[in-house]
Amino acid sequence: MKLVQKSAAAASAMALSMLAAMPAWAQEAAAAAPAAPTVDKGDTAWMMTSTVLVLMMILPGLALFYGGLTRAKNMLSTMTQIGAVAAIAILVWVCWGYTMAFGDGGNAFISGFGKLFLAGVTSESTSATFTDGVAIPEYVFICFQMTFAAITVALVLGSVVERMKFAATCVFALIWLTIVYFPIAHMVWAAGGLFFEMGALDFAGGTVVHINAGVSALVAALILGKRVGYPNEPMLPHSMTLTSVGTGLLWVGWFGFNAGSALEANGSAGLAMINTFVATASAALAWMLVERLAGHRPSALGFCSGVIAGLVAVTPAAGNSGPFGAIVLGALASVVCYLAVAKLKPKLGYDDSLDAFGIHGIGGMIGALGTGIVYSPALGGPGGADYAVGGQMVTQFLTVATTIAWAAIGTAIAIYVAKAVTGLRVPPDAEREGLDVNEHGERAYNY
Repeated sequence: MKLVQKSAAAASAMALSMLAAMPAWAQEAAAAAPAAPTVDKGDTAWMMTSTVLVLMMILPGLALFYGGLTRAKNMLSTMTQIGAVAAIAILVWVCWGYTMAFGDGGNAFISGFGKLFLAGVTSESTSATFTDGVAIPEYVFICFQMTFAAITVALVLGSVVERMKFAATCVFALIWLTIVYFPIAHMVWAAGGLFFEMGALDFAGGTVVHINAGVSALVAALILGKRVGYPNEPMLPHSMTLTSVGTGLLWVGWFGFNAGSALEANGSAGLAMINTFVATASAALAWMLVERLAGHRPSALGFCSGVIAGLVAVTPAAGNSGPFGAIVLGALASVVCYLAVAKLKPKLGYDDSLDAFGIHGIGGMIGALGTGIVYSPALGGPGGADYAVGGQMVTQFLTVATTIAWAAIGTAIAIYVAKAVTGLRVPPDAEREGLDVNEHGERAYNY
């Protein structure tokens, strides 16, 4: 027994002497080795909830919102197009979208193709959050970002409903996601992306989602042409009730959109949450006030439009603004979007069916540029004491300008490819009768 004790003591002494003899750099490296990220169950549960909330924004939220704004003869067509392009986005995302936006390697414009068809992703792989050492399962991050791609391409359709072929929307979605959405998502949100490295502020998608979708909607509408009878025939929403229900679902789902973009259940998510409340309320009331000042009655359509304008504007600022900065930003965006819809569109004569550009495009620009201002701590934002508004505004402007140009060029390519493959637009007689019957053989309402 004593022999064993002596042997153990000798071994311990030898180990201690060897450790003492280790080079200092080796000891420091061992001490500094980062711990493997730990999956936080609370953050994971919140991100799974946020993902489902964003899905609710598409189906049924956006489908009802857009569907109610169309004429009754195109209700099902609008909802079906939204559902179909969202489904395409989901499948394309797991095949090559995720790796283009957030894969390994790559360059400033697209990521690498190392995760093509989700290669290497397992239930054990993780994605980092904004806190060192804290992670969520990579599958959850993939699903969350997947819903953003799905709703963005669906938003584009707001400008071209009631006249674009169903097959054309599917071809367009496939091309547009690949050459427009995935690169912009990488540039703004992914490490190594052009504007991510420049420090662009876009908390939940002012550029990636709203400017991208809004500008693309305008370009698509211009190429497609006006609806038969526009603007001489009345083309009023057939059901403000359904549009109002869709608006409510969008507002609720937007908490997953904005607060979920914190990637954690923390104070940043809480800030995004309160901003999503107050900016939206401010914008809804501002739109109706402007209607009244313009000599009109405050309308349900105005309320719904104001809600969406506020949500769009606060998206990039959700975690990048104080609550009172968000209130001002929401109201300002609402007023500018009203002018774009009520004044600019009739003056220029383009047929953006459901005002996708007027609200998402214009509202996204106001939000993205305004974020550079409201981020300042002097205005209650979360920026540091050394925050420089001027330098940040240059970055914001470059990000917005690049997104506009990229979306416009990419959309033109996608639309002309869809035209070459499908013919793009339904015949005039089919348009007059309605796309529900001619494209899908159904009616939304059977009397």
